[in-house]
Amino acid sequence: MTTTRIAYSHRLNAGKHRALMEQARRLGRVRSEVWQRYGSVSGVGLTDRQVRDRWLANGTHHQFGVLANAWKETVRDAMADIAATRESAKVQVRRAIRRRTSDQAELKRLFGLLKVDRWANDPYLSRQMRSLWRRGHNRTHNQIVVRADQHHTRADEGGRLWLAVPGLVRRQMVRIPLNTAVAPTGTLRLILRGDRVEIHYQIDAATMKTSQRPCGTATLGVDKGYTEALTDSDGNHHGGHLGDLLTAEADRIKERNRRRAKVRSVANNAARRGDRAKAERIARNNLGTIKRDRQAARHQARVRTEIFTAVHQVVNKAAVVVAEDLTKTFTGRKPLGKNTNRRLAAWTKGVTAEALKNVSERRGSALVHVNAAYTSQVCHRCGCFGRRAGDRLHCTLCGVVWQADVNAAINVLRRHGDPDITLHTPHRVVRQIVQARADRHRSRLPLPDSIPARPGGERIIQPAQQ
Repeated sequence: MTTTRIAYSHRLNAGKHRALMEQARRLGRVRSEVWQRYGSVSGVGLTDRQVRDRWLANGTHHQFGVLANAWKETVRDAMADIAATRESAKVQVRRAIRRRTSDQAELKRLFGLLKVDRWANDPYLSRQMRSLWRRGHNRTHNQIVVRADQHHTRADEGGRLWLAVPGLVRRQMVRIPLNTAVAPTGTLRLILRGDRVEIHYQIDAATMKTSQRPCGTATLGVDKGYTEALTDSDGNHHGGHLGDLLTAEADRIKERNRRRAKVRSVANNAARRGDRAKAERIARNNLGTIKRDRQAARHQARVRTEIFTAVHQVVNKAAVVVAEDLTKTFTGRKPLGKNTNRRLAAWTKGVTAEALKNVSERRGSALVHVNAAYTSQVCHRCGCFGRRAGDRLHCTLCGVVWQADVNAAINVLRRHGDPDITLHTPHRVVRQIVQARADRHRSRLPLPDSIPARPGGERIIQPAQQ
């Protein structure tokens, strides 16, 4: 398993920055050309090498004005992005196929055509792919991909590490001072943001210190949340500052955008009056994105740190982590206010899923996904539906008020190995199963003069008086 590390440039001078920006702009044209020509059906079945050979044969590469290795690596990267979008659409097509037919022979035929990219020959698959796989467009004009054998590093007398990468002129390298003492290795991705350069490279995750820490021995269920990143089935909360971070950032963005809208309105009014100088001055000095992007990057880094720390705390105790699968969308019936919707839109459940996957794989614990339907609405003691109110779950049958996240984590743990509810069981079927179990539980309730239930769940009913 590999993981990505990022190094940053240190006080890069303006001349080098302009040269790298011009190279990235020209390579952005290469990406746009690849997406325009091969971002739809015409690119199915083609590899980046075939595209490269075509461009070399017809002379397309001469129009870009960059070195050969630079545009070839960009073509390879763009074709990989196109393939990723195509595979993402195939996931939805496979679900549609399963809904359409249950015949095993037909399923095998359709899945086979989809796997080898021969779906264009089948009318049904072709319609599905054209509907779900939308043509993409390139908006990346600030990246440079450097092959592993095209760069080198050296340290100066003061210990500063310098990275040399190819520029626009052959045999003239652009040397970038780095803020790290660790030399980047392998294929590099240079991303120009603001006035500095980010150098993205991959390392073996097994060499990281966190990967060498052992995992625990328990089996824990975890509930992903907004206020806390994770709540385990032992009743412990992890990542308790996540909700404060997300709420504060969402409210700050709301206020900032409100103020920017007023400034933008002034600029638009000036442009309509014909005062172009004022409009351009406002756009240049008051509507920039450098500070906004820097604040967003800082916030994302803090959120990722909070979530990954929470996941490490869980893996410290657990050899098996049972988590809910939240890849599907859930439509709530209860209308929420616009402030609540805005804050929930910032919920980084994707980062939580990424952290669970990466940390468990690196540290040797097993991650098991289960069906999440109704885990937060069912009482874990009796299995009956309760009333959710904020962070409390009121069970009308037990007469107990549970902490909602802990209750959900226990239900998630019990879904592991459930013979009736699998990962892909539809939520309507899950509700029927849960309701049937609750009805059976109610039918076995003891009489008022019976002995209370024992912890094992069995009830002893006293015989009728003679």
